[in-house]
Amino acid sequence: MDELIKILKSYHPEVDYEKESGLIDKKIFDSFDIVSIVGELMDEFDIEINAEHMVPENFNSAKAIWDLIVRLQDE
Repeated sequence: MDELIKILKSYHPEVDYEKESGLIDKKIFDSFDIVSIVGELMDEFDIEINAEHMVPENFNSAKAIWDLIVRLQDE
């Protein structure tokens, strides 16, 4: 999870990723951020994030993103 937080902080260092649960809903991340973050996540964690995974629920918080990473690593 530390590596995920490090990636997210490179986009918006002002956000408290431990507490924030509206990264998409509050428009903290825009579509360009998400595309860039997804690319980094796929490289860093050796996972494949497909269009079916690109829903707000998977990206609204660091925990949701982490849960997605773990699920995809287990597949």
